[in-house]
Amino acid sequence: MKPTPFPTDATPFAAQAEIDSPLGPLTALATPKGLAGLWFDAQQHHPGALDVPVDAQHPHIVAAREWLSAYWSRRRTSPIALDPQGTPFQQAVWRALLKIAHGHTSTYGEIAALAGRPGGARAAGAAIGRNPVSIIVPCHRVIGRDGSLTGYAGGLDRKQALLVLEGVLLG
Repeated sequence: MKPTPFPTDATPFAAQAEIDSPLGPLTALATPKGLAGLWFDAQQHHPGALDVPVDAQHPHIVAAREWLSAYWSRRRTSPIALDPQGTPFQQAVWRALLKIAHGHTSTYGEIAALAGRPGGARAAGAAIGRNPVSIIVPCHRVIGRDGSLTGYAGGLDRKQALLVLEGVLLG
């Protein structure tokens, strides 16, 4: 199952926590409405130190941890509430990413068209790079038009590992 759609209005942050993963630690950030961020340490566009209380038991962080546990174990995931903060175009791109099914890929051009900007592959690429909810909002499933693995804020090695886990690439 896919994560639930996210609202477009900015919400104050409520909690943060670190979540371990096979590809390195992730920082989770929650609002009262849902998961607002999930970043690998040192990934591009990581917000850095957050002035938000640490609460590993916050319901949206617990939901993210459970979702990730199922994902890493190749079990079906349950929907979780999302609340990433971004511009209206970024929000449209991130919603388009949620339409890419597990085990499938899409191109930057296809995502741009789904987000209402046909021919806007570069703009979609910039928005994809700013996706604050790694893995759950599956920006790793976007590849170049020629099938190449291009750009991933968490690093191409992680993108490749995620696509291998999903059966898109051979390990």
